[in-house]
Amino acid sequence: MSDRDFIAGVRGRPGLYGLGEFYKDAVMFLIGFNEARSGGLMRGFTEWLVVRKGECSSFGWQALVLDEALPNVEGLGWNKLGNSNSQQEEEAVQQLLTLLYEFLTMRDDVMALARMYGEYHSLHSRTEDSGGA
Repeated sequence: MSDRDFIAGVRGRPGLYGLGEFYKDAVMFLIGFNEARSGGLMRGFTEWLVVRKGECSSFGWQALVLDEALPNVEGLGWNKLGNSNSQQEEEAVQQLLTLLYEFLTMRDDVMALARMYGEYHSLHSRTEDSGGA
């Protein structure tokens, strides 16, 4: 089974994998699965999210996904969870799994992966040239 097939299964039936409405549970599940894959499942996910957003960020994927899933909830990163309701948490879980599936589709295309890393490098170069980062 490929990583994409696995994530598609989790996305389609999260309860089968012990996931409910809580974003932190999905994050911990994916961190564990990533560790079982020696870091290979999510390698490049943070960079892909940064490129997708089009701006550099010091946040990890956990916070970047929340920022995209809950843009109207006050707070930054993990602090958004304290201001969310169960429906928003479920939406964040589904957004996480959907984004991860999209990332894995791109990751499996060697040329697309190379372009993504090129764009990521370019974003960081522009930030360094303008005096940021």
